[in-house]
Amino acid sequence: MRELILGGARSGKSAYAERLAICTGLPVTYIATAQVWDDEMAARVRHHQERRPDHWRIVEEPFHLADTLKAHAKSGQCVVVDCLTLWLAQWICPDCKSPQEGSWTAERALLLELLPTFAGKIVLVSNEVGMGIVPLGEINRRFQDEQGRLNQAVAAACEHVTFIAAGLPLQLKG
Repeated sequence: MRELILGGARSGKSAYAERLAICTGLPVTYIATAQVWDDEMAARVRHHQERRPDHWRIVEEPFHLADTLKAHAKSGQCVVVDCLTLWLAQWICPDCKSPQEGSWTAERALLLELLPTFAGKIVLVSNEVGMGIVPLGEINRRFQDEQGRLNQAVAAACEHVTFIAAGLPLQLKG
């Protein structure tokens, strides 16, 4: 069972995903995609860490999400991916990765190919970034476009999609 949780920044989507994982009663693996580049990002990561149960398994993987899910998505397990937005941003940011990481196009295709095959409960968190203005700058527009396309493709592969606003869930699918 796959579920996509969408929402804006600080909408409560991660907290909602974590509550879903707890409610499954299954062992949880939390895949954190963030890389810490500065003190502000470190504080954001700490906020998430402090909220998570200590017994959850934490896997930090900023790039190779499909392979990481393949290794951890098993029957009788719950996997939370937080979040697809940072995963994408790191792929398209020229200063965030080395050329050895591969290509965004190939990694996105692999995730979308494998996502329907994963066993267990998969909860994916992603930002909805298309409800505001078109941003200035090519990289910002590319990010917004890629995020919108990624969210659409992941939503199509998920049985449940929930939109979070002000901490309140709105079921979009399932």
